[in-house]
Amino acid sequence: MSWNFADAGLHGCIYGAEYGIEKESLRVTPGGNLSHTRHPFSKAYIDRDFCENQVEIISSVHNDIDSLFSELKEIQSEVNKTLAGINELSWPFSNPPVVLSNDDIPIAHFEGAQKEREDYRVYLAKKYGKAKMLFSGIHFNFSFSNELLLAAFEQSGGGDFKTFKDNAYMELSRKLLDYIWLIVYLTAASPLMDKSFLKLSGFLESDSFRYASVRCSEAGYWNDFLPILDFSDVNSYVRSIEKYIKSGQLYAASELYYPLRLKPRGKNSTESLVENGINHIELRCLDVNPLSELGLFEEDVRFIHLLLLFLMSRGDVDADENYQRTAIENIKTAALYNDTENRIYFDGEALPLREAAKKAVEKIESFARLCAPVFLPSVEYQKEKLRGKRYAETVRERFADYIPDVLALAEKYRG
Repeated sequence: MSWNFADAGLHGCIYGAEYGIEKESLRVTPGGNLSHTRHPFSKAYIDRDFCENQVEIISSVHNDIDSLFSELKEIQSEVNKTLAGINELSWPFSNPPVVLSNDDIPIAHFEGAQKEREDYRVYLAKKYGKAKMLFSGIHFNFSFSNELLLAAFEQSGGGDFKTFKDNAYMELSRKLLDYIWLIVYLTAASPLMDKSFLKLSGFLESDSFRYASVRCSEAGYWNDFLPILDFSDVNSYVRSIEKYIKSGQLYAASELYYPLRLKPRGKNSTESLVENGINHIELRCLDVNPLSELGLFEEDVRFIHLLLLFLMSRGDVDADENYQRTAIENIKTAALYNDTENRIYFDGEALPLREAAKKAVEKIESFARLCAPVFLPSVEYQKEKLRGKRYAETVRERFADYIPDVLALAEKYRG
């Protein structure tokens, strides 16, 4: 059910959306070691993930990108102020600093009614190892505005709006699997690893030159099997996840380490997804970018929004098992550093990464010129990376002496 954005009703609200960000970072000492102090925050919007020293900033929902970044700046300032008071820093990188041993990685501690959260993390540590859990990232939550969805609903000819909305997000997910590698390629910003982490994780010395984003590569944050999901409708999607839970391959839906998730409003559960419907899509494949004080650039968020609009203008696809396997392999390949020799399968052929990215961006630019010209500066921003250096190349140059250089940056960002 491709959306016709040339339609006046749809075109008039094309830019409407809601955004949210969850950003992780590690607390470290001035010497670049992992912190072992207790989580120093009491606000619900500053949580921790796997580690007790892994701060997770959680934004509220915004209907414009400027206000989203204003809030992120305020929360980051609050985090920096608190950390300055206990002589700690926020590590501005997806890959960790010095890691002495597995005992150096403190599992997040929860008490009382939240004790189950700690038990779950103990389970993850045993299954995947602690080292992999140190990767920090950014989760981007996105939903089309209700106004846009209603306009598309009217264009579709009516029916049940909840079903239409669910089907729209399912279709978006199917299409996005074919392009999500592009987001990884354009936002990968973690090509460097400390020798201590290389050793602890079993990497070879040569691996420190292999990746643009370690956490999105084959060495990163994935399940120990490849989940094949049913994206045909929300009920089938939920059943395909629950199948892995019942078989014991997943502890819960939260253990599904997939590059995108479909989520309901409020409590995140498969039951709520079926009952209340899909509220937004979560993209889980963005690195923390050290080149930005907030770990993310506004133009990348705008471009992702444009990409999602572009996909809804295209014909539907069949996300069968082979399609999903290719999509995941493309993501892992897009996370590699060498973008002229490594190839992905895109648009019916195997292409070098950089060439495929240029081809994809050109398609998106053509759509923007016709339907969403406000986003053209964001397209140009991505094209500059393709003409010069993407983030991973710049990061490798600026932070060649990894620990000292990143510590200096962390000090600068703390102010």
